[in-house]
Amino acid sequence: MKAIRIHEIGGPEVLRFDDVDIGTPGPGEVLVRHTAIGVNFIDTKYRKGEYPLAELPAILGNEAAGVVEAIGDGVSEVAVGDRVAYGVGPTGADADYRVMPPRNLVVLPDTIDDKTAAAMMLKGLTAHYLARSSYVAGAGDTVLVQAAAGGVGTILCQLLNHAGATVIGAVSSDEKAAQAAAHGCTHPVVHTKEDLLDRVRAITDGEGVAAVYDSVGRDTFETSLKCLRRRGTMVTFGTASGPIPPFDLFRLNLMGSLYVTSAGLADYTATREEMLTRANELFALVADGTLRIEVNQSWPLAEAAEAHRALESRGTTGSSVLLP
Repeated sequence: MKAIRIHEIGGPEVLRFDDVDIGTPGPGEVLVRHTAIGVNFIDTKYRKGEYPLAELPAILGNEAAGVVEAIGDGVSEVAVGDRVAYGVGPTGADADYRVMPPRNLVVLPDTIDDKTAAAMMLKGLTAHYLARSSYVAGAGDTVLVQAAAGGVGTILCQLLNHAGATVIGAVSSDEKAAQAAAHGCTHPVVHTKEDLLDRVRAITDGEGVAAVYDSVGRDTFETSLKCLRRRGTMVTFGTASGPIPPFDLFRLNLMGSLYVTSAGLADYTATREEMLTRANELFALVADGTLRIEVNQSWPLAEAAEAHRALESRGTTGSSVLLP
């Protein structure tokens, strides 16, 4: 089979389109033929060595859709011929085929096509736990979403809007403001043109927001905290701009008895039951039109380096996929 592998950490140029021996599924394993593969900012973090890999060379990618081609002994979660998708690690999705345990595989309903599934599993599950578990926003809440036009951002804004919250979305361009507004963001703010904190205070009559959902990290952390109302909640779930510097917790007292949580997908899909519950709710929301998954960029699998460059330049909106 073909796979995107790295033999060393570095820039997009270290991504190689390699021939790899796939093997056959053993007991408790499944062979999946990928039809679409999600591209996520976390992939660039693994490539650069900011997140650890068990060994090199390594196949990147955390999210894909495909068809079950074969199963090993003892597998009951899926059957040969099932259309499936997954969005919870470990890495290894950037390939034509993959042998893997079935624990994280979800059987797709007919209402979800393969590209949509590959674009919504990791990002959709992330948005779901943020909106439904990390801070449960509802009617009467005004919240702020950083990177509101991105893959997670566009899904998160829709889920928050559906729950009745008023959503302020920080974006970097007028094009991205339009993208966010079309996906549940009530107040898009182009932070390269306007002062985000001033706009948040104006929108909330000086009170601040109930919660901030922040995947950017270092560059936005301070502003995000300052946007919170008294006893507001900061949910940090990514470090696209770099890690957050050390922080004196007593400042949370001085800033209004704030709450901060660093939330990770693995802890909100810790059991198969929880993961399936979240995935099936997402599928239902897509099927009834409540949730729209926008696949705005796609590349052949062999051009994964171009996908990484586009992500890192912040030149993408919505979701991106690779096609084997």
